[in-house]
Amino acid sequence: MAVVRPVLLAAGGTGGHLFPAEALATELGKRGIPVELVTDPRARDYAITFPARAIHAVSSATFGSRNPIDIFKSASKLGLGFGESARLLRAIRPSVVVGFGGYPSLPPLAAAQLLKMPTVVHEQNAVLGRANRLLAKRATRIATGFPTLAKASDQVLAKGAHVGNPVREAVLKAADSTYYPPRPDGFLRLLVFGGSQGARVMSEIVPAAMKWLEPEFHPHLVIVQQARAEDIEAVSGIYASAKIQAEVAPFFRDLPARMADSHLVIARSGASTVAELAVVGRPSILVPLPHSLDNDQLENARSLASVGGTTVVPQSEFTPQALARLLTDLMAKPQTLATQAAAARSYGKPDAAARLADLVLEVARVHS
Repeated sequence: MAVVRPVLLAAGGTGGHLFPAEALATELGKRGIPVELVTDPRARDYAITFPARAIHAVSSATFGSRNPIDIFKSASKLGLGFGESARLLRAIRPSVVVGFGGYPSLPPLAAAQLLKMPTVVHEQNAVLGRANRLLAKRATRIATGFPTLAKASDQVLAKGAHVGNPVREAVLKAADSTYYPPRPDGFLRLLVFGGSQGARVMSEIVPAAMKWLEPEFHPHLVIVQQARAEDIEAVSGIYASAKIQAEVAPFFRDLPARMADSHLVIARSGASTVAELAVVGRPSILVPLPHSLDNDQLENARSLASVGGTTVVPQSEFTPQALARLLTDLMAKPQTLATQAAAARSYGKPDAAARLADLVLEVARVHS
């Protein structure tokens, strides 16, 4: 029996990079393809359940400072990671190396390209990220999470294939639920969450908006909100004083199920969030993280809004009064929510993991 060479996935740094890698690993596993993961030491600690036969860690760093000493230290760590990656690649001889963006993917992909191994770069956002920009020119193929890709050259776009953003099994399960808009005399189930950089603004604005809503709406609201631990008491107190049903916690392990149970989601617009909202098919108010690198969250949100699948509110306009007006309008027109839910679902790519797996195996076969 022929030995099947493994596919090596390079991802780390954040869940936004690891989630699609995990979905691809699961899909490849179903096809009998061995998978190994290379990540940075920080991500290795929370990737212990990643569906791979082996998990490797190589040195990595990000360029978060303009201080020359910090830049030198980061470059040195990346150089060390490059050498570690080259040794790893020679040892496991993968059929293809797949990178999911972020600087932790840079050493393995750069080493693979220098060793003339085929590489696939997956870009989750609607803007080509900085690490992926360094790798895209020499990559064999570029897989995109969104239909359009800003800051990509014509040469890069010629190698592109829109596959979507792979989502977790829990999201696919949640997608089985049908969306029903709130009844005029019923509840509006509101889900609010943000990433580590986004939870504070949600804690400041969403509870404060309740003070601007007509009191008659309060009994009809059911709110589930992610909040930082230090904000939970204040957020819960505002909801309690308004007699609004609310569950506030720093983390929800069953977030996809909570999304499926909601009538409306208020969130940031990271690539994974947008992909999950689309696959599950839920209307949303998206508040892109301002000042993010390359405005990727803004472009992600605009892409979903272009088909009518969300309402985009810049953070500068995300005030308690404005949110209260928007919620009042949506509660008076539940069909608007239903239309937005259908548009979001039409935009989703529930088969993104399979589409990406097809592309990866095509590259592996052609270059084996």
